[in-house]
Amino acid sequence: MNKLGLALIILVLATGARAQVTNPNSSTGSTTLIGVDETNKVITTAVPFLGITPDSRAAGMGDTGAATTPDANSGYWNAAKLAFIDKGSGGSLSYTPWLGKIINDMKIIYLSGFYKIDRKQTVAASMKYFDLGEVQFNKGPNPDDQLGRYNPREFAFDVTYSRLLTERMSIGGSLRYIHSNLTGYLQTGNFDAKPGNSVAVDFGFYYKKPIVWKNSDLAFGATITNLGGKISYSDQNSKDFLPTNLRLGSYYKMELDPLNTLAFALDFNKLMVPSPYPGSKDKPMLAGVLGSFTDATGGFSEEMAEITISTGTEYWYNNTFAGRLGYFYEAKSKGNRQYLTAGVGFRYNKFGLDAAYMVPTNGRESALAETLRFTIMLLFEKKVKEDDSVTD
Repeated sequence: MNKLGLALIILVLATGARAQVTNPNSSTGSTTLIGVDETNKVITTAVPFLGITPDSRAAGMGDTGAATTPDANSGYWNAAKLAFIDKGSGGSLSYTPWLGKIINDMKIIYLSGFYKIDRKQTVAASMKYFDLGEVQFNKGPNPDDQLGRYNPREFAFDVTYSRLLTERMSIGGSLRYIHSNLTGYLQTGNFDAKPGNSVAVDFGFYYKKPIVWKNSDLAFGATITNLGGKISYSDQNSKDFLPTNLRLGSYYKMELDPLNTLAFALDFNKLMVPSPYPGSKDKPMLAGVLGSFTDATGGFSEEMAEITISTGTEYWYNNTFAGRLGYFYEAKSKGNRQYLTAGVGFRYNKFGLDAAYMVPTNGRESALAETLRFTIMLLFEKKVKEDDSVTD
């Protein structure tokens, strides 16, 4: 803010992705995208860290995950997948450096765990933590006019439940608490900053069908995530939408021979947030979410441009070594995130390790460009009671 500087937000949101901050120079507390003209078509939301891929397996496959095979991180992508997980319990820890090429103290940490109650039901919990590093706040352009230093942080804590409906179909949901403290309780002039808090839910659906040809599987997934109340960093008259997202995905895995498998994934994503136009930020949450499919001023073509595409492939040798490739595409008018991804994976007994790497293809820098992301996991077998059919 001119009154506040908010240099920290510039650092946080210098991602080349969707991100927004409160504009202190606006009497209405409107939001703008850092580094992008206000007249553009980019959809912006609060707490954009919720949409950042946390685990390295999905990151190596172009950020796909709605219908991929379940693992310890499935609660983030589609809660319904966890009902199909073939382990009794497990957990994972993921580390993502942020702006790693220029800053060494910004990072995202994702911790998740699950427990299979019985053949039908699985529960999970996770936490996503975004550490923005230490930031110096100034009142204005004079470097000597300092307000102090602060370490902004954001986190989200989830609990998840997943259940089989039939042998091929499942549903799931998550409850999420979100806390975003970007400025502490900083006060300057007529602007009082405070942490933002909100609660959101996820709903997921998953369908899996075995296919005889090449001993393969075909799966479909659908999920709505971060559906919840708007968040405020100042007062109740200035609120921003959460990054509510609709994701539809498919996944096909085939066995090339007893030692080699190959899989393909394809996801489509649509932010269920009002398109940018005067007054769109002031819409009630439910009206904004439901109207997000028909409110673009550019009509149907702009609505289609708001859909991002993620695609990826995954190769496994002897269920031990994996190689991954992927691509993410977003229309130029909606943010222009376009990048190739690559990753590797390793599994041995209870232990797993994944790594991912991203290369932008749009000629722009990215917060994750040329940085490695890591995930480690532990998975444990459990004898699950073979009770009555899930269709009973």
